[in-house]
Amino acid sequence: MTTRQDVLAARSRIAGQVRHTPLLSSPALDALAGRHVLLKAECLQHTGSFKARGGWSALSALPPEERARGVIAYSSGNHAQGVARAAAAFGVPAVIVMPADAPAVKIANTRALGAEVVLYDRANEDRDAIGASLAAARGLALIKPFDDARVIAGQGTVGLELLEDLPDGWHGEVLVPCGGGGLTAGVALAMEGSGAVVRTVEPEGFDDAARSLAAGQVLRNARNGGSVCDAIVTPAPGALTFPVMQRLCGVGLVVSDDQALHAMVLALRHLRVVLEPGGAVALAAALFAPGLPSEVVAIGSGGNVDEAVLAAALARFAATG
Repeated sequence: MTTRQDVLAARSRIAGQVRHTPLLSSPALDALAGRHVLLKAECLQHTGSFKARGGWSALSALPPEERARGVIAYSSGNHAQGVARAAAAFGVPAVIVMPADAPAVKIANTRALGAEVVLYDRANEDRDAIGASLAAARGLALIKPFDDARVIAGQGTVGLELLEDLPDGWHGEVLVPCGGGGLTAGVALAMEGSGAVVRTVEPEGFDDAARSLAAGQVLRNARNGGSVCDAIVTPAPGALTFPVMQRLCGVGLVVSDDQALHAMVLALRHLRVVLEPGGAVALAAALFAPGLPSEVVAIGSGGNVDEAVLAAALARFAATG
């Protein structure tokens, strides 16, 4: 079981290798939301997402002889880049299994970091099986995107930074884009006992975490794809992440793809940062969800959006906000 001590240990391992990302705010967004909204801009992290934290945390925790043989990961793109960056820095091979329909920018950036990319059909092939087969055949260490204690601990350093940067006595809610739950579980562990409430945010139709939390057991999504929020579309919460979320997190939130795209545009317009749709769902909830408290932090988990998607969103929401 991952603990807060693991998060603290990960912070020591990744020190100097990741950015302490800022908290951003805008009076215009506060007025639109009817509450004070802070954005934790992980889109400004190395590789454009928080996944740089978990990737470095995992590789730095591997025994040197195991790490030297190389690593393998599966990812729609952000975990891919985080692992590829760390592998390149450690001078070891990296193989990344990615869906063929992943955003082109993520595939290109992963290759640019020196990784070998193996593409698969998200709808008809099993990435876990592909990854396990390649790991066994080549003797590679598998770094899972969320259900890995070393990865969860690395992602939790986002929460440690929040504890440093939020005012003393802050007791609002922290909204986290949630796929398999690595970031959510890590942040919840880091902030345990602080008084903050951590909540998952997911796109409609892929709200496995919210449904699982409500049911008290892991539930799966009916589909493996079909949302513009590709970065956080996963089959189900992880075996390691769900117990943490069940113990520490509040009720999950759900937003529409349109709300995520609108939030992406508003972040660019008012905060001058680029979010990808999956990275914008927490901001979407902060802006549009009813019943939230007067102060919220939204984690902007990634900014690796295809230019065509961003351009289409800007054109669509040109007259709003």
